[in-house]
Amino acid sequence: MKREELEVLRIPAEARAARKRPWVWVAAVVLGAVALVVTVGVLRNPRIWVSVVEAQAVTDAGRPVVLNASGYVTPRRRATVAAKVTARVVEIRVDEGATVRAGDVLAVLDASDAQKRLATAEAQVRVNQATLRVLGVQLADAMRELNRQEELQEAGITSQQAVDTARTRVESLRAQLEQAEAAVRLAQTQVEQARQDIENCIVRAPFSGVVVSKDAQPGEMVSPISAGGGYTRTGIVTLVDMDSLEIEVDVNESYISKVRPGQAVEATLDAYPEWKIPGTVRTVIPTADRQKATVKARIALGVRDPRVLPDMGVKVAFLGDGKVVTDPRVSIPARALREEGDQTVVYVLREGRLERRAVRVAERQADRVLLESGLFPGEPVVVEAGGTLKDGIPVRVRR
Repeated sequence: MKREELEVLRIPAEARAARKRPWVWVAAVVLGAVALVVTVGVLRNPRIWVSVVEAQAVTDAGRPVVLNASGYVTPRRRATVAAKVTARVVEIRVDEGATVRAGDVLAVLDASDAQKRLATAEAQVRVNQATLRVLGVQLADAMRELNRQEELQEAGITSQQAVDTARTRVESLRAQLEQAEAAVRLAQTQVEQARQDIENCIVRAPFSGVVVSKDAQPGEMVSPISAGGGYTRTGIVTLVDMDSLEIEVDVNESYISKVRPGQAVEATLDAYPEWKIPGTVRTVIPTADRQKATVKARIALGVRDPRVLPDMGVKVAFLGDGKVVTDPRVSIPARALREEGDQTVVYVLREGRLERRAVRVAERQADRVLLESGLFPGEPVVVEAGGTLKDGIPVRVRR
């Protein structure tokens, strides 16, 4: 066979390499199939996740309002704490807003004068006690002398005058002893008074509450009695018992017949106009203001909340006994609302897809809102999402 014919029958090197590596083609086919399956799955499955909650129906049932009035929040227990003695302020231990308990130290006054009076009174006690002991010894000696004189008189040796003199000395020393005992008691009382003066230099909280005003500073003089001229303070701090907060309103005397103790009310603070606070009429003050033609009513709050502060303005609706039921509204979490342009919208889950709804907000209540329209009770509304929400896109619900 010729050389040219042998060259024709020879297999090329590329063909021999391809025959030796058939797995390359198999791998390429498998990867292509996997990519096709993933692509189809991505196209058929939702691209974002969402969390949903059901809208809740809210039916307003209340009492009819028979009277409206305005007033202020006032505490039943409010005190300007003052010192019982006149002294210089050494230390103020509280600031505005501090919460204190009954007996806590509010301020410390200069007690140096009271301490000196205490030392003087204690020294006087010791002097009087020493005098008392001396008189006791003298009285014992005088009684022995009286006994000797009486024995000598019985023997006829001494005179009646000597006996009378000895008896007079005994009675005199007894009177002096009683006087010395009274002096000791007086000195001990002065000691107790001086100790009380020292204790009075420590100003304590008369009840538990919150400090709303600090009226004195270290270095100033304070006194329970105004000295005039503005150089002496009469108060140190102002303390308010927050548990005693109530509402005081002025009711026109023409409508006072509609107010009675125990009547239910609904209060609204000017600072929180959407927060309705329940309460009851505690008392109606039995006197009228002839200048304003009003009668004061005090209202007990049904809740205790740190948002309620003294002297806040408040509006009060006095409620009657009947019942008023309004149309049901829908309540949803506030985070479900979205602002798109000039519209407030929510996204509702319907058959695996999102439906955009425009809604009208009736009332906002902390972390929830009441809707007047746009949503029905029981519908699932989106509160969280893993991407951008659009009308009609498919989503999956995250449990």
